[in-house]
Amino acid sequence: MAQSNKQETGDLFAGFRTAFKSFATDAIHIGQEPEQWSSMAVVPPISLSTTFKQHSPGNHAGFEYSRSGNPTRNCLEKAVAALDGAKHCLAFASGLAATVTITHMLKKGDGIVCMDDVYGGTNRYFQKVAAEFGLETTFADCTKPEVLKAALKPNTKLVWLETPTNPMMKVVDIKACSDLVHEHSKDIVVVVDNTFMSAYFQRPLALGADMCMYSATKYMNGHSDVVMGLVSVNRDDLNERLRFLQNAIGGVPSPFDCYLCNRGLKTLHLRMKQHFKNAMAAAKFLEADPRVERVIFPGLSSHPHYEVMKKQCTGCPGMITFYIKGKLEHATTFLSNLKMFAVAESLGGYESLAEHPAIMTHASVPENERAVLGISDTLIRLSVGLEDMADIIEDLDQALNAAHPKKN
Repeated sequence: MAQSNKQETGDLFAGFRTAFKSFATDAIHIGQEPEQWSSMAVVPPISLSTTFKQHSPGNHAGFEYSRSGNPTRNCLEKAVAALDGAKHCLAFASGLAATVTITHMLKKGDGIVCMDDVYGGTNRYFQKVAAEFGLETTFADCTKPEVLKAALKPNTKLVWLETPTNPMMKVVDIKACSDLVHEHSKDIVVVVDNTFMSAYFQRPLALGADMCMYSATKYMNGHSDVVMGLVSVNRDDLNERLRFLQNAIGGVPSPFDCYLCNRGLKTLHLRMKQHFKNAMAAAKFLEADPRVERVIFPGLSSHPHYEVMKKQCTGCPGMITFYIKGKLEHATTFLSNLKMFAVAESLGGYESLAEHPAIMTHASVPENERAVLGISDTLIRLSVGLEDMADIIEDLDQALNAAHPKKN
């Protein structure tokens, strides 16, 4: 039987959806069956071969060329499909490689509706690359159904959601948006970038989305040593189209990276629980601190979309955004004085990271758009890691002291 998150870790998970049944068991065993190897290896081997011997011309044993299919990649794709509650999963060389491949399903003149607050690389790709190929992108605040509905046009073929959003941590109601879009047209494909949540905390396909994609570089791998993308689907037609494009475009990951990501999945459930615990402690500390203007963390009841978060998720990741009081110099002083947190881009690894979105991850977003979204000079994004909780808070406290010295 499914076990409640509340039973597992106390009040932290109270009010959220029940944990997905047998998640840890599936992460450890699905796609890893020793019987698929003549050696009966318990850990899937890394298959580095680029090509595979055929019994006779055109008569192969399931693999021809490693871009088209690889045994190690297959193990990863089967495991992720199970964790997403999906029939199919495809692995790509990066999150953006997954985005590019999905977008290649469209043709010149087709339209995309994209969440307004979104990963900077996604924004850059849609505005500066996809536009050159004749694709029209409209950015809309999809937390407001009426805004999303107004953005849909006769040529809309793809709706790109991200929740929680990067970096403003907005939470989109996946079911409400998916139902609205599919009522408008069943031909529109709804994609959810699930990078911030991981498969452990959110299953977009079960909420009505057509595709669930990740930058697996983040929580899914979880060790900051792999760049990879993943896409999960239930529809056979979407899987067949993406399989063709995966092979035709060629943005596939290496077998070694697939092995590492596959290994990372085995501790995903343990990591995500601790990320949530540590982030909640850090968020509460920051929210109570007079040197902080505002904290945006969807696990806090102060978050405007807290109820949506609880309705569709089993918990919260380690991502926190906050405004430090003062000006740019206060934000940069805070970041420069962190000792345990590394000032670095990316997120979702076991180590704690901090960054300045306006200067770093979202510098490619036009300045006027950043202003509308709230990506100001005093905005700081944290990826809270797995260190000891007290050490995390101590580091934040001493960096805040450096930014706002106490007067004698």
